[in-house]
Amino acid sequence: MKAILGLVATLAIWPMAAAAVSCTDETFEGNRYTVCEVDSAQSDIRLFLRDKTDRILGHFDVVQQQLEETQTLSFAMNGGMYHPDRRPVGYYVEDGTQSQKLYPNAGPGNFGLVPNGVFCVRDGRADVIEAKAFEAQPKECRFATQSGPMLVIDGTLHPKFIANSTSKFIRNGVGTSADGRQTVFVKSENGVNFHEFARFFRDTLDLPQALFLDGRVSRLYAPSINRNDPGFWMGPIIGVVE
Repeated sequence: MKAILGLVATLAIWPMAAAAVSCTDETFEGNRYTVCEVDSAQSDIRLFLRDKTDRILGHFDVVQQQLEETQTLSFAMNGGMYHPDRRPVGYYVEDGTQSQKLYPNAGPGNFGLVPNGVFCVRDGRADVIEAKAFEAQPKECRFATQSGPMLVIDGTLHPKFIANSTSKFIRNGVGTSADGRQTVFVKSENGVNFHEFARFFRDTLDLPQALFLDGRVSRLYAPSINRNDPGFWMGPIIGVVE
């Protein structure tokens, strides 16, 4: 009996493992957002594009099927812009292997609305880095994806955003803390413009760096809140594995 009571007491004070991803619903200036926060130092953040036969994965459920039996996809989101054949538009690194080069200069579409940026996952941290700064001081990213435009750069909004823009879409993005420990993924649940979206990262989440990932095709997978958004095939997918 004493042994059982001792075991119960031990279990009562033994710390429970923290969830890898914590998702909440937030509202800012009348717009609705789903916010999923990850401890970059403790979580296994990855990028997924192709399976072992070089076929595009394209969907969250297919990514889960590629994992080992003991692993679970606890979070995922579309991870950057892609060509019609699903190849990433810009810089892309998966498990240390680079397959696309960096494109930091101005060009067509949202991607070319510079400055754009790179989401880079390294040992113990993850960072959103403006593309020109990344070009000047490259990082050894285990996983990386480039997208654009940057939303927040060193605490300042992208200079080309217009506060009263009528261009509103469902959008998703990622922001990181200055020390690289906090990664926050956000998906708007109604149409927002770039200025509104960027101010949510800066003014509500208090993140100094944030990057736009995509719009219109924005999708979220978060089993903890019963989310598995349907939609078209995707290119790169950002996921957290437990």
